[in-house]
Amino acid sequence: MSLNKEDQLRMEVVKGAKSIFSKGLVETGEGNVSVRNGKKEELFITPSFNQYDTLRKDEIVHLNFEGIALSAGKLPSTEAKMHIAIYKSRSKVQAVIHTHSPFATMLSIVQKGIPIIMEEMFIFLGGPVDVSEFGEAHTKEIGEVALNALGIKNAALLANHGVIVCGKSLDHAIKFAELVEKLAKIYWGALQIGQPQIVSNQHLERFQKLFESLFANYPRSMRNKI
Repeated sequence: MSLNKEDQLRMEVVKGAKSIFSKGLVETGEGNVSVRNGKKEELFITPSFNQYDTLRKDEIVHLNFEGIALSAGKLPSTEAKMHIAIYKSRSKVQAVIHTHSPFATMLSIVQKGIPIIMEEMFIFLGGPVDVSEFGEAHTKEIGEVALNALGIKNAALLANHGVIVCGKSLDHAIKFAELVEKLAKIYWGALQIGQPQIVSNQHLERFQKLFESLFANYPRSMRNKI
């Protein structure tokens, strides 16, 4: 029996949630995954205190951009406001993921961003991974500081909180969340050995078109910030 579009999107959220759980980017009851409902001002998001290993599609919560539940059952993730803020600001974004991956969260706690230490950061993420100002969890404020830290990029660290990524597809967002944790671990390790060498801008210009054509999702109004 084929699934209708909404159930397909619910299964996408389940897929993304189980993927980041299997990769060790979240533990039970933390983090969240959402996908946009096509061109509608709606999203599907993991429930509050999510049980990743047993998550089913009927537990995924359907919300509109006003935060009003369009489905019965579970309560939505308490970070739904942050997801909605990103969808409202970036029409190209189809998926948002928030993780508490250990090394990236460690950097977020000391409020130390990740400079461009590898070329792939520019290709996939659009630049360094900056740290947001502190925003109280579960509030509209954390959505605002997340957007400020993202700028034109696809990933940011949330001060004392973890990671936020957004992508033009769920697969992109999963890749970005995994990449941020890998980079955080590499950067932390490099700091133990010596002074990390940063890739200079002159070596990155050739990757601009790759980022713009494949992975960029920021609004056109921000093009002057490149």
